[in-house]
Amino acid sequence: MQVILLEKIVNVGNLGEVVRVKDGYARNFLIPQKKARRATQAAIAEFEARRAELEKAQAEKLAAAQAQAEKLNGYTLQIGQKAGVDGRLFGSVTNMDIAAGLVAAGFEGVEKSQVRLTDGALKAVGEYPVQVYLHADVVSDITVNVVGEMV
Repeated sequence: MQVILLEKIVNVGNLGEVVRVKDGYARNFLIPQKKARRATQAAIAEFEARRAELEKAQAEKLAAAQAQAEKLNGYTLQIGQKAGVDGRLFGSVTNMDIAAGLVAAGFEGVEKSQVRLTDGALKAVGEYPVQVYLHADVVSDITVNVVGEMV
């Protein structure tokens, strides 16, 4: 299916590009999230009329993400979790826990889908590097310190 992108999407394309994507990806993700529209002649004409407005909104999102990344870079988030004597956690620390911790620390708008754990969920006490993707072009590195609470 051919769609016109209404914002930059990693590994797909930039704002305004007409790209071919799989039908399910377009129907189930891009179009419902309002990240793309089906590339018809009418949609392309409407996009060209609104291009300046969409580019301005995209630039504002990028500037807000860069400002938040400045505050977030190098931040250390401390998360307490029940752990055994050997330092292994009962359960794990997931991207949802990290996102909730960042929101509680005052970083609004961080969602669990933006937190990327390269090695999967954190299952032991210690410090771990974590990346937060605030925008398609903005990545912030933080440190998560998992502290064990004795049962």
